[in-house]
Amino acid sequence: MPGTFSQVYIQVVFAVKGRENLIASSWKTDLHKYISGIIKGKEQKPIIVNGMPDHIHAFVGLRPAMAIADLVRDVKNNSSNFINDHKFVQGKFSWQEGYGAFSYSHSHIDKVYNYILNQEEHHKKKTFKQEYIELLKKFQIEYNEKYLFEWYD
Repeated sequence: MPGTFSQVYIQVVFAVKGRENLIASSWKTDLHKYISGIIKGKEQKPIIVNGMPDHIHAFVGLRPAMAIADLVRDVKNNSSNFINDHKFVQGKFSWQEGYGAFSYSHSHIDKVYNYILNQEEHHKKKTFKQEYIELLKKFQIEYNEKYLFEWYD
């Protein structure tokens, strides 16, 4: 019986609403594990989830039946509920609208994995805004800065 075979790797990047530094080191590992669990629960492959206090990177092996928009919606909704249910922040936590999704070939898995793993080191050299715009340019994605995340420098 014929089957469907695929190899799709996507890096998803999304930010805390208002770009506030709300993801504390005391619970970020729990959040990353929770997001990985959401991805796995959707029958996708979480390769690595990491980030900074104001944003998240998730690298995912995506099956073609799953729309990226549906996966990101579920990750953002469920993870914000997780943060709010555990009262990790004062007030209501939420993610900013929108996200970036960038595709990679199999030969780039190690490079992207290490890039996401070493976010703290990477952000000693450039801001999230610089990083995000660099990704958009690298992937030749046309954008209007007015429609990007809310930036607070």
